[in-house]
Amino acid sequence: MKPLTTLSLLCAAALCIQADVQADQQIIKNDDSAVATTSRLVKLDDANAAKWVSEFQILDFIKQGTRFMDITDHKEDENLVMTTREDKVPTSISNQDEANLLIQKLETTFMQQWLEKFTSFYTRYYKSSWGAQSSAWLIETVREIAAPAGASITVNEFKHEWSQFSIIARFEGSKSELENEAVVIGAHQDSVNQWFPSLGRSPGADDDGSGTVTILEVFRVLVENGFQPERPVEFHWYSAEEGGLLGSQAIAKQYYKEGREITAMIQNDMTGYVLDAQTEVIGLVTDYVNEKLTNFIRQLIETYATIPAAETECGYACSDHASWRKYGYPSSFMIEDKFEKTNQRIHTLDDNIKYLSFDHMLQFSRVLVGFAVEASHA
Repeated sequence: MKPLTTLSLLCAAALCIQADVQADQQIIKNDDSAVATTSRLVKLDDANAAKWVSEFQILDFIKQGTRFMDITDHKEDENLVMTTREDKVPTSISNQDEANLLIQKLETTFMQQWLEKFTSFYTRYYKSSWGAQSSAWLIETVREIAAPAGASITVNEFKHEWSQFSIIARFEGSKSELENEAVVIGAHQDSVNQWFPSLGRSPGADDDGSGTVTILEVFRVLVENGFQPERPVEFHWYSAEEGGLLGSQAIAKQYYKEGREITAMIQNDMTGYVLDAQTEVIGLVTDYVNEKLTNFIRQLIETYATIPAAETECGYACSDHASWRKYGYPSSFMIEDKFEKTNQRIHTLDDNIKYLSFDHMLQFSRVLVGFAVEASHA
């Protein structure tokens, strides 16, 4: 009976996976006839006008590692020229006692548990049923962490026209005059298989499961230790980064339209891979970011991490910080190493936990605790 029971369970699991595959295949079949003719408006750089491309061409962009911003839903903003509002960006470190007490509470145990679960979804592709399931699990986890704090923390879905929603968790600030000056810590929750985006296995451990759990650990420590910022602090988990920064663009645009101010935004995309432990660093991106804020992040790394910063460039539309830059908000970006030394297994079925270092992720969490504390005080 025992072998039969095991076989039955395996068959049942296989049938569940097959059902999910068939559901996603049906979605694809419904759209397939239109894919060849469906066009998307994308920008490949700041210098040239956006151009219409097919979805097949977008798949080629992903395979080739070509960075792009899909502005189809924001055509009216193509020529938007914004002056970054950076007057609230901090320039010095002044809250080390508070930050260091919180940093002592960080640990890798939860990060590993969360990432094991997060990578167990067959893929987190934003148009897939698995992408919807993974975002549902993630928001449930965020809400469980936030629950003891009551009304001082809100956790909300930010829904899109595709099935995977973005997530925004917000610590309310203690000073009412600063309620419109939020501090934002971001990562993206989706993954993609560059060869078969809709149906290929894509664990996305590093890209960007690592960033997702890195900021989730910061969120946990702040909640459990009664963090009370003066400015609001928001944690964002974006959907559809791999589709051309779709989720973060939608959020940044809404904030812009509502007249919201952002004191500082930091993106964390790929925080887990270490090519050479002897030269372990935090990659600090210096192109397509706000220089004043990046200088402040450098100070945070020097103060709160135990490894140095290494300047690097990542290119146009490299991650979700670019959406905030587009709408005139000061944004910055940390990555696992200099760009040429980052994980080459991303966007494949081999982007797995076994290649990652949770201690390396913890270095980013240390910096982000400092960021939350320092930037949230007036």
